[in-house]
Amino acid sequence: MAGTCCSQCFCVTCVPTGSVGIVYRCNQAVSTRGDGPGCICFPFETIGAVDIRIQQLNVNTDTKTIDNVTCKVVTAIQFQVDASQAIDAVTKLNNAPVQMTAYVDDVVRSTLPTMTLDQSYEAKDKMANAIKTSLSESMAPFGYKIVKALVTDLKPDEKVLAAMNEINAQRRLREAAKEKAEAEKDIMIKQSEAEAESKYLSGVGMARMRKAISQGFAESIESLKSGGLSGQEVVHMMLVTQYLDTLRAGMDNPKGTTMIVPHGPSTLDIENQVRQGFISAKQMERGT
Repeated sequence: MAGTCCSQCFCVTCVPTGSVGIVYRCNQAVSTRGDGPGCICFPFETIGAVDIRIQQLNVNTDTKTIDNVTCKVVTAIQFQVDASQAIDAVTKLNNAPVQMTAYVDDVVRSTLPTMTLDQSYEAKDKMANAIKTSLSESMAPFGYKIVKALVTDLKPDEKVLAAMNEINAQRRLREAAKEKAEAEKDIMIKQSEAEAESKYLSGVGMARMRKAISQGFAESIESLKSGGLSGQEVVHMMLVTQYLDTLRAGMDNPKGTTMIVPHGPSTLDIENQVRQGFISAKQMERGT
């Protein structure tokens, strides 16, 4: 009676660090092994290594906002194979990055069109959390863990970016113009206040000056009367003295210009002119 004999041998294999070994028996995944050396029953068993380190997938999604601005969203997905579900990761998915890309595109294209472009910049964290939640729920049954989802960039069209920069520049120019106008307003107010205070002080000084002149005239008149002059002579002398002082002040011109003043015997008759003026004023009061 003839018989057959099946020969087999034990082989030592080594699973690289950062990987988990999948033991295949007759091309069927039956168990997992950690990294390091191990034995398998060859040729009935083989072993394959599955990387369980964190990997990154970059996804570029083209979509548009609610205000019809077309932009590209760049998303970084950090994921790894769950060592306890390594067999599911190998047997249930053919190409995990392709499936994850589809999920990311679906979330981005259902979230971003509900926002304006400005809102989308402010809601990057919200969008990233939505992507991570969706991927975690979808990929967990297949042995994949989503470590982090990051929205790394929003890229509108270059013309849109230029328009946004122009809007911001004009807004800042408008604010600068307002600040400049406010500063000029404050300066004008301060100048007006200073001018009003100056005029007030000038008026006070003028009043004091006139009061001092009046007091000086009164003292001079009393002094001249005490010297034996009559009232008419005193007034005549005071008027002539004031007239001559005025002429002297006109000649003391610091700018060197020439001032011509009519002068003759008739101009010295100031007393009669002043007296005639008082008489005319009294007559007008009596007539009224």
